[in-house]
Amino acid sequence: MTNDGRNGGKPTAPPAGRERAAAAMSKAAATWLGTLSREQLLFALYESPLDPAAEAERLRWYYTPTHHGGLAIREQTAYQQSLAMQLVATGLSEAGYATVATVMGLENILDQVEGWRVDWGRERGRDPGLYWLRIFGRPGDPVWAWRFGGHHISLNNLIVADRVVSTTPCFIGADPAKTPLLGGSLHPLGGIEDQARHLARTLSAPQLRQALLHPSAVSDIVSGNRPRVRHGDTMMHMQDLWRGSFTDPALARLVDDIDRRAEEGSGYTEEDHARVAITVPPRGVSARDLDEEQRQGLRRLLSLYTGRAPEDLAKDHGAHYASDSVLDEVHFSWVGSLEAGQPHYYRLHGPSVLIEYDNTQRHANHAHSVWRDPASDFGLDVLAEHRARTAH
Repeated sequence: MTNDGRNGGKPTAPPAGRERAAAAMSKAAATWLGTLSREQLLFALYESPLDPAAEAERLRWYYTPTHHGGLAIREQTAYQQSLAMQLVATGLSEAGYATVATVMGLENILDQVEGWRVDWGRERGRDPGLYWLRIFGRPGDPVWAWRFGGHHISLNNLIVADRVVSTTPCFIGADPAKTPLLGGSLHPLGGIEDQARHLARTLSAPQLRQALLHPSAVSDIVSGNRPRVRHGDTMMHMQDLWRGSFTDPALARLVDDIDRRAEEGSGYTEEDHARVAITVPPRGVSARDLDEEQRQGLRRLLSLYTGRAPEDLAKDHGAHYASDSVLDEVHFSWVGSLEAGQPHYYRLHGPSVLIEYDNTQRHANHAHSVWRDPASDFGLDVLAEHRARTAH
């Protein structure tokens, strides 16, 4: 769904749109790099994705509070931080950028929620300055990429021949998912939760039997941080979601304890995990079995994820799913309770889209959401075509 659209019925953005987005990214990336010291560049700038070692690093992505690789925001001057965030903004819509910036700020709230005690082996465990930016190759090269990530954020972009060809995996989480404000509440992912629940509640009894994979919620997204999603994948456990293993026994025990409590909360066994595994063909109710109002609700939910992308690309995705034949291939599934405030998980899955959302941990006040393209995450298919063309 996020590649250049040359095969498999994938969406094709007007070239001007993808080129415009790439030009904005290239300008912002070059400006940021131009302010960095030699020492900072050692962390910020990596080899091109065409280099095998650099490509292996590019495919490592995380949403836990682990080291994501690159130059951390807190290791930059105020001016450099502004330039870094300007680059981040080129990879997102206005609403997408506001959501990402809000999630970064949630680290201050989470620190208080946890009693200021969690450190994750670093000076401050919940640190809004610990978001890392890394560029692979030089902006303007035939192939280059950039990545921004930290706790509950992972943005991955690939540019080939001056066109943005991939913006997934795109992960945004929120902990707490909902927190009180004076006169209201802060709920960064509330819209994508409410829209999905509304769609699920419109399902008839036969439709819901197709859509409901399990009455109890799985404790995390199922695809985890795998670089590729495959048939039969089951939920990854907490211990596997970090950059390496902990040398501190206390931190290792903490991760084990978090995973144990999450599994006890869900009550899942291996058989239960198999029931909600990612499969091809997808599980759930097909869009072709939905009525017109439900189909429009599904399109709206899709747009709340694809709308994270820069506006030109988001418009293209919207046009793609306006096609009835394309929408027919998307399946919607639900796991857990339909009641607001109760643990739940949902999934949208089709040939070129995998969307997952869970709000289960911390008494259903800790949400994860991810938008992926099983056929073209990280632009791997486009990159393979580029290698094949340039090898001859």
